[in-house]
Amino acid sequence: MKPTARTRLALACGAVFLVIGSLLLMGVYLLVRNSLEPRDGLGRPAYIGMPNGVYEANSPEYYVAVRRVEQVRRTYQRDTLSTLLTAGGAGLAGGTAIALWYGWWVGGWALRPVQQVTETARRVAQSHNLTERIAYTGPRDEVAELADVFDTMLTRLARAFDGQRRFVANASHELRTPLTINRTLVDVAVRRPDATDDLKRLGESLLLVNTRHERLIDGLLALAEGEQAVLDRRAFDLSDVVEHVLDQAGAEAAERSVTVHRLLDSVTTAGDPVLLERLVQNLVENAIRHNHEGGEVWVTTRQRADVAELVVANTGLPVPPYEIETIFEPFRRLHGDRLRSERGSGLGLSIVRAIADAHDGTITARPREEGGLTITTELPHPTPP
Repeated sequence: MKPTARTRLALACGAVFLVIGSLLLMGVYLLVRNSLEPRDGLGRPAYIGMPNGVYEANSPEYYVAVRRVEQVRRTYQRDTLSTLLTAGGAGLAGGTAIALWYGWWVGGWALRPVQQVTETARRVAQSHNLTERIAYTGPRDEVAELADVFDTMLTRLARAFDGQRRFVANASHELRTPLTINRTLVDVAVRRPDATDDLKRLGESLLLVNTRHERLIDGLLALAEGEQAVLDRRAFDLSDVVEHVLDQAGAEAAERSVTVHRLLDSVTTAGDPVLLERLVQNLVENAIRHNHEGGEVWVTTRQRADVAELVVANTGLPVPPYEIETIFEPFRRLHGDRLRSERGSGLGLSIVRAIADAHDGTITARPREEGGLTITTELPHPTPP
């Protein structure tokens, strides 16, 4: 784990003080040691050896006095230097500790505006609320410049997302209108009394193509909506949504002779119920349509320690492990023909992943040994107030 900027600043202050203090202590030690060395002339004063002197230069008393002075000097030198090192080392250790504390305090004071920027960015990332701003009011320094740049970026992102939503809404409306007109015109032409068999077959083919285009547009719109942030997170029982989707899919499952097994435990999650209903619907429809006659589908909801889990498994053709990740890509189909409209537009699992990501959830798929897939969706529990 890398140290934080505050920790690095505290360590830097402590290291600087320790180095400078050590150099000063070494300098004082050498200065004091040099001051306590013997000086020329002190070992033999001028009055030693003079005719009227007290001691003769070569007398035994003189040598005893010289040795005594040297012994006293060395003792004082050793004790003084030892005391200097002990006191200086203690002072150096205490000063280093104070420098560490001061560096930690200064780091917290200096980085407090940066923490404000970080907390705001984290709230925006978690809530997807692009309307929030840092609105830094401190001194106009580098931190203020960073906060202003971040606020400008949020403003541009909000404007870009709003423009994207308006474009998707307008484009879906403009695309649906001509398709609706085409369906009406073709239906009227096919139902005319004088319509020939060739015209009716052509009309039925055009209606199938038109229906596929409508489904494609719906899928693109759902994918765009699923990639948007979920601002309103309401708590609800996921099993109720799954139960409702399975009831609606019962007719299609019976038509394809697919047996659906339900194991639904009550489990609470938070998010947009409409989007999560689309997630469950896509998973169930995918499990039914990509199955064989007489196949089976297992749908399970259960609660784990920190997530609400939805598992949809189905029989079907074997899926190679290396193809697992690609099935979540838009317009990706396995074992399918791009012209077969009843198999969908290839956006189902892309929409599922987009919706799961918008709800801070995860989705994983793994192939079954008997054929088919097991897709597990994990959604977070509601955050307590």
